[in-house]
Amino acid sequence: MAKNCEHAKRQLIIMRHGKSDWDADVEDFYRPLKKRGVESAQKIGYWLNDQQLIPDIIIASPAIRALATSEHVAAAIGMTDIEQDARIYEASLSQLLSVLADIPTEYRRPMIVGHNPGFEELLLHLSKVDDSFYKGYKLMTTAAIAILNMPDDWQQLDRYCGELVDVVRGGDLK
Repeated sequence: MAKNCEHAKRQLIIMRHGKSDWDADVEDFYRPLKKRGVESAQKIGYWLNDQQLIPDIIIASPAIRALATSEHVAAAIGMTDIEQDARIYEASLSQLLSVLADIPTEYRRPMIVGHNPGFEELLLHLSKVDDSFYKGYKLMTTAAIAILNMPDDWQQLDRYCGELVDVVRGGDLK
């Protein structure tokens, strides 16, 4: 078991945005979701609802594809509010750790929605990841969520402080 997880009081859901439309002639920030990205985001939302893993806050990158992913997940679980945090777009590991450190303690299961490579780096920093969580050579594929048990103090998120519970991919859900 990971350090400080024996009595984990918080969970973290990390979600990479759904499949984006590379055919759209727009700058990276404005790239929309493909139909498949929309469907996978909705499936993740319904899966979270079925598993009773409802986040109490969704914090998203303001990039169009991440925000749209967040909106589809939120609609599927009956949420309306999504917070945007510009630090998530093109974020480094240290920026993502700062985002997590700023989440108020009253939120027990926050969800962050954003991009690789930062999200995969964050996941590999927070927990040891067994090979069984990979799909081919990829960990955080598009519309994938990672669910982690986390220590209560998010001001000190040392390496391997969390425990990876599961990785679920929207494209693998029915």
